[in-house]
Amino acid sequence: MNDWVVGYGRLVVKLRWFVVLAAIAGALFLASGGRFIEFSNDYRYFFTEQNPNLQAFERLERTYTSPDTLLWVLRPNEGKITTPERLAIVKEITERAWQTPFSIRVDSLTNYQHTRAENDDLTVRDLVESPQALTPAQADAVGAIALGEPVIANRLISDDETTTAIVATLKMPRDDQVATSGVMTYARELLADMRAKHPEIRFELTGSVALSSSFSEAAQRDLKTLTPAMYLVLALTVYFLTRSIPGTIATIMVVTLSAAAAMGLVMGWFGVKLTPPSSGAPTIILTIAVADSIHILVTMLVEMRRGREKFDAIVESLRVNWGPVFLTSVTTAIGFASLNFSDAPPFRDLGNTAAAGAVIAWVLSVTLLPAIAAILPMKAQGTLTRQSEFMERFAEFVIGNRRVLLVVTTVVIVGFTTLLPRFTFNDRFVTYFDDRMEFRVASDWAAEHLTGIYQISYSLSSGETGGVSNPEYVETLEAFSNWFREQPEVVHVSTFSDVMKRINKSMHGDDESYYRVPDDRQMAAQFLLLYEMSLPYGLDLNDQINVDKSSTKLTLTLTDVSTSQMQDLINRADAWLRKNAPEYMYAYPAGQSVMFAFIGRNNFNSMTTGTA
Repeated sequence: MNDWVVGYGRLVVKLRWFVVLAAIAGALFLASGGRFIEFSNDYRYFFTEQNPNLQAFERLERTYTSPDTLLWVLRPNEGKITTPERLAIVKEITERAWQTPFSIRVDSLTNYQHTRAENDDLTVRDLVESPQALTPAQADAVGAIALGEPVIANRLISDDETTTAIVATLKMPRDDQVATSGVMTYARELLADMRAKHPEIRFELTGSVALSSSFSEAAQRDLKTLTPAMYLVLALTVYFLTRSIPGTIATIMVVTLSAAAAMGLVMGWFGVKLTPPSSGAPTIILTIAVADSIHILVTMLVEMRRGREKFDAIVESLRVNWGPVFLTSVTTAIGFASLNFSDAPPFRDLGNTAAAGAVIAWVLSVTLLPAIAAILPMKAQGTLTRQSEFMERFAEFVIGNRRVLLVVTTVVIVGFTTLLPRFTFNDRFVTYFDDRMEFRVASDWAAEHLTGIYQISYSLSSGETGGVSNPEYVETLEAFSNWFREQPEVVHVSTFSDVMKRINKSMHGDDESYYRVPDDRQMAAQFLLLYEMSLPYGLDLNDQINVDKSSTKLTLTLTDVSTSQMQDLINRADAWLRKNAPEYMYAYPAGQSVMFAFIGRNNFNSMTTGTA
């Protein structure tokens, strides 16, 4: 082995120019795949097609309207939102929100479809048609009506009437960066325009489309900031260890080409989408590559310090480090490749890219690095001897105190292991981002003043076509909804039973005693048909009722709950359904929040199995 490595080392030194050109050409070819790299802004990319939570979410999306939303949330610095002037602002945003690309529905305080009885007719109109024409008393009445409607109270207006939201529902094409960018550009221009015209009001933008956009924006931001910062740290570290500017340049060349080649190969040539987790691959590869290079470079400089000629020192360094560096690189690649056991594709991509980077870094460290070192003028510094002496003394200390150190380190490890029961999973997707991301700031602020961004939905079957008008079904739905309203984690419940009760009341002259589920199924079906025929375009009930009227969607908006709290709520709801609802009505919840609530645990389980 040693003879072969020595012969190889001498050949590299002899053909150094050819080796440099060949290594750089090969690395640049792999790196050229970078022109094909695409950012994924689809949060669904975090889940495999076999993920049951994703499948449930997509079934819900196919059955009802799209779950993609944008929320413009506004709150005046002083006073209520329910004044004529401020309601006019809400109406303006509502009308402009309809112009958002891919918009299919807009819900707000002003266009809420308020029902009222006029003689024997059911009248359905916007809650606020002409805000400028309202008197202060009429504007106050709007607030009172809104807070009396469970459909919008604590969803589109806060209970203190200071905060409101305009919600645009969009039918977004899947994983289309250009489409998402176009939507966010329009939404942000609208936001900026409102902020400029009304500085006395705070405006924020959140929603699932903003979440998707934030994923790609975070990935691009990290590449622009973390990678240059890592380069600076690595350059300073390498120079500190070697005191050699040529050695530092050679190392930077190796790590740069390693990272670029790995990213170009996996993300470019293999067509893997770049996501926030996988965007960390360059930083990982830089660390791996610099470790390989430092081993070879430092040994070479030490040998030169001991009197060897540079070429001989390069050959000796390769002989000494070939085995250790190869073994380290292979085991590192295997370790990162084990991320393929992860339940989340972005972490698989991260593992594959880092594994490819580890292999490429090893190849370049035994080809490009020694060849460049043979070309560049390099001198050894006395510092290396002092560092070597320090490590020798440290090694002697460890060997001399091996029994004591074994006991101490074992106790420390066992002590830390006892903390494992305190480990909890808490995958709240809002906290994936720090305060530098506008999505995080807007979502936290909206949750504090109006409504949360975490939602879970149930598609509850009636067991038959047209069964949503069955009083027994609606009463069970009402009981389930009321149970949710009693849970501390729930901010708002959107349920079809509220719609039926409101229609029943309006069809009986707005008599409060009729704010209940209709007793007669045929009457309920007729009321529902009349109501649907009265609704304007884009504001129908397709977001709550499926096509054949056999099931309805119940949606919960939650507080800023932890993953464990959300899972506990789901388990309690599951128990309630099994106990109080007919079997055909049983359903498991779906939604972005549900998917992310289990991503950490699923990854832990799959990675533990893979490691074993």
